[in-house]
Amino acid sequence: MLSVETRTGRVAIEARGSGPPLLLLHANPGDHHDYDAVVPALAVRYRTLAVDWPGFGASPPPASPRSASAMWMAAVLEDLVHRLQLEPVILVGSSVGGYAAARLAIEHPERVRALVLVDSGGFTPYNVLKRLFCWFKGSEFVSRRMAGRFAKFYLRRRNPLVEQIIARTYAGQSNLARVAIDAAIWRSFLHPDHDLRQRAAKIMAPTMLIWGREDPVLPVGTDAQAAQRCIPGARLVVLDTGHEPFAEDPETFLAAVEPFLKDALER
Repeated sequence: MLSVETRTGRVAIEARGSGPPLLLLHANPGDHHDYDAVVPALAVRYRTLAVDWPGFGASPPPASPRSASAMWMAAVLEDLVHRLQLEPVILVGSSVGGYAAARLAIEHPERVRALVLVDSGGFTPYNVLKRLFCWFKGSEFVSRRMAGRFAKFYLRRRNPLVEQIIARTYAGQSNLARVAIDAAIWRSFLHPDHDLRQRAAKIMAPTMLIWGREDPVLPVGTDAQAAQRCIPGARLVVLDTGHEPFAEDPETFLAAVEPFLKDALER
């Protein structure tokens, strides 16, 4: 594991393979192991760097876990890319990891070579019910009791890796710092800075959107369509999965992503 100092503290990264740098950014909650099914194939052609966000996996929590936010994760990503000298980098981001990746591509287009946004945050057309749910899930009391059950709800296809993700999520319910970070990130989804729809036209990197048809958290009919409308030239691929296609159906995920990345690097 690599260890990189960022503005929020140390971040652990599993590095494998060689070639153009590719960062894998997990969702909230989760850790770098969420990508275990696709890393071996990606590491054949890329220097594959799977990140543990602060407070998850092998990364220690920040000094103030309740200060976490989606925007804070975007700042951590900026530090990682700069300090590891990865420019330009390929970013694969899931959920809030997708938000962080898209935000870097908006604010520092010269640092991003290609984007794969997987059921990405940042493109939600909010209504009253969605705002209420973010407020509800942003309670530490709620997150401490329902994180595991919520993972079972949004991960729709079962395999050994998915079962491990669910088990790790249940285990995380006893980690008070992790619960605080999880809840704080949910609260941050209501902040105006989390909405990328007006700024996404600045994304210049080749972009693939991969979405689970059965994702109940960020539905393909609203969030994926909004992302495709907002990001110039973005290609949308819909898989028969829930919220994490790379874990639920890794073979089909790779079949879509690998040709896209090959084309992006040849441009």
